[in-house]
Amino acid sequence: MSSESPWRIRDFRTLFTATALTQLGTNIGYVALPLIAVAALDASAGQVGALATLATLAFLVIGLPAGAWVDRMRHRRVLVVADLAKAALYISVPLAWWLGGLTLWQLYAVALLSGCATVFYDVASQSVLPQLVGREHLVQANSAMVGLMAVGNIAGRSAGGALVQLLTAPAAVAVTAVSHLASALRLIALRDTPAPSPASPAAAGAGTAGTGAPGLGAQIGEGLRHVLGNAELRALALTAALTNLGFQIVNTLLPVLFVRELHLPAGALGLFWAVGGLGLLCGSRCARPFAARVGFGRTLGLAGLCVAPAGLLVPLIGDGARLYVAGFGWLLLLFKTGMDNVLGVSLRQRMTPDALLGRMNATFRFLLTGALAIGAALAGLLGELAGLHPTLWLGGALLATAFLPVYLSPIRTRRRLPDPPPVAAPSPVGAVKSA
Repeated sequence: MSSESPWRIRDFRTLFTATALTQLGTNIGYVALPLIAVAALDASAGQVGALATLATLAFLVIGLPAGAWVDRMRHRRVLVVADLAKAALYISVPLAWWLGGLTLWQLYAVALLSGCATVFYDVASQSVLPQLVGREHLVQANSAMVGLMAVGNIAGRSAGGALVQLLTAPAAVAVTAVSHLASALRLIALRDTPAPSPASPAAAGAGTAGTGAPGLGAQIGEGLRHVLGNAELRALALTAALTNLGFQIVNTLLPVLFVRELHLPAGALGLFWAVGGLGLLCGSRCARPFAARVGFGRTLGLAGLCVAPAGLLVPLIGDGARLYVAGFGWLLLLFKTGMDNVLGVSLRQRMTPDALLGRMNATFRFLLTGALAIGAALAGLLGELAGLHPTLWLGGALLATAFLPVYLSPIRTRRRLPDPPPVAAPSPVGAVKSA
């Protein structure tokens, strides 16, 4: 791999623009689906919580085997099929609405099945990235991708709120479907990188009879051991899971809070979420220079120590100035998350051999998005039993303390990324370089 920027690699640009389209659609749908449930179908806090739970439940059900499956498949095919599936699912919502047959059960089905497609898309996109740009460009490439996620949060959620307010929520969901379709068409131009060999050095003796490849269970176990058996990867996973748990508790209840208690329009909710996207963008842009000046691990540790307590500002949300105080806390929290995403994803990709990337990413996704499913269920249950604001305080407390596993781990003393893991043997994937 040459020292050229990843932006000069055609396949990276293709993946980036396709991800921009899918992020736009995902964030518009993130605003529109719960607002359809609350405003059009009169859903309760518990039902909104169930909708959010189903959107992430797939990571608990198929998250771990998906990593092993993706490690055996061609990544472009996985990405294209996942986007096409989401486009078909989302377009069914406005069609049912315009025909007068939309129900909460259909929203549940769309949330669950699109979550399954997201499992495969997320694992495949994070697994193919090191193959496209080379491990020496991971921080720069991940910074670009996290920045893109932040821009998607800003543009997508602002647009989602505006579209719901101006054109109705079903029209906003139709835009989501079109965005996923456009992403699938763009991904056709991505080079179809071959799948890594299913047999890895650590699992060489775990194959099925008559083959050198390990079975599905052995492959899943190898991914789990790689993540949970390493102190740094384990700390990253625990901090990220606790962060997701807190965020999801808050996010699940915000549509109910804004619409029913604060009597604010959909655009205000989209703007609040977009403020978080601005923080995510700024954090992703600051991650590399901070890490270069302060040190890789110290940046992660200090960001948590100095910024995470802002989580206690979010439950103060209410009328007037309290809304702005909560918005400022939200901005700071997402700034920290942007830094965490760039540095944490780069660290875990750098510490993982190519043959384990799918399973490592799936293990993280299982833990992180599983926390989202649990958070949504908790938010719905506690929102019904204890009320909105006590539940928001639980979410804020989790966000304020989630940094501790990383802060108390060996990561805090790490100055730079580790050397890439050794390659056991040449493979077709190892030959994939820049375009």
